[in-house]
Amino acid sequence: MAQNSLLLTYIGGPTALLEFGGVRFLTDPTFDPAGGDYPTGPVTLHKVSGPAISAESIGPVDYVLLSHDHHADNLDRAGRALLSKTKRVITTKAGAERLGGNSIGLEPWQGTDVSTEGGSLVRIVAAPARHGPADHDRWPVIGFVVSIVDTLESSFYFSGDTVWYEGVAEIARRFPVRAAILNLGAATVPQVGPFHLTMTASEAVETARAFAGATIVPLHFEGWAHFSEGRKEIEQAFADAGMSDRVRWPESGRAIQIDL
Repeated sequence: MAQNSLLLTYIGGPTALLEFGGVRFLTDPTFDPAGGDYPTGPVTLHKVSGPAISAESIGPVDYVLLSHDHHADNLDRAGRALLSKTKRVITTKAGAERLGGNSIGLEPWQGTDVSTEGGSLVRIVAAPARHGPADHDRWPVIGFVVSIVDTLESSFYFSGDTVWYEGVAEIARRFPVRAAILNLGAATVPQVGPFHLTMTASEAVETARAFAGATIVPLHFEGWAHFSEGRKEIEQAFADAGMSDRVRWPESGRAIQIDL
C-alpha cells in the first residue's frame, strides 16, 4: 500500500481500524455484543448490533484515537478493556486524567508525533468538536487530523462526535484533508433534549463542501438505538446536493483503500 493511502476496516458504530503510514489506529473502540444497556444518570443507551470483528481478531493496535471516554457508544466495556493492550490512547485532557495508564490528553490544536517503523513521523493533531448545540454541549470531545509529517498535503480527519459548527470549518481551512471520516446519525437523546448531538445528513453535506474534494466516509450512523438518521437519509442528502460521488461507504468487516 502506498504511503499516502489509508486502509479503513469498518468494525461498527464509530469504530474503524485505520492503517496509515505504517501505523495502525483504532477509532472510538466499541466491541460489546448487541443487546447491552448502558445507564449514565437519567440516560440509558441501547446497543442494537455487535462488531463485525472482535477485539481479539483485529491484531495489534498502535494508537487509539478516542474522541471521548464518557459515553458508552464511543467506548463500551470491551473497548475499554482493549485500551491497555495498545501503545497509547490519545484523547481529551479530562479523559486522560480519568483513564490514566497509557493515555495522553490533548487540547484542540495540540499535536503529538509518533514514529513509524520506516522512520517517518506521523503527526496527530487534536481537532475541536462540539457534541451538541452550544448551550447543551456534551463536552469535552475532540476529533483528530492525522498526517505524515514530510507529506502534510495528505491528511485524514476523524470527527469524533460533533455537530457542524465553526470549529469544523476552521479544521478545513487549516489542513489539506483528503478523507473526512464523520460520526453521523443525528444522535438524539430525549432525556438531554430534542436536539441532535452528532452531525445530521445535511450537516455532513456542509462538511463535505468545507473539505472540498475530500472523500467522505460515514461512521456511527447505525448500531445504537439513539440515532435518528441512518444510511438512507445520508444517501438522500448527498444525492440532493449532487455529491453522491464524494461518499465512500465503509464495508462491514472488510478493508477499503482510500488514496489521499
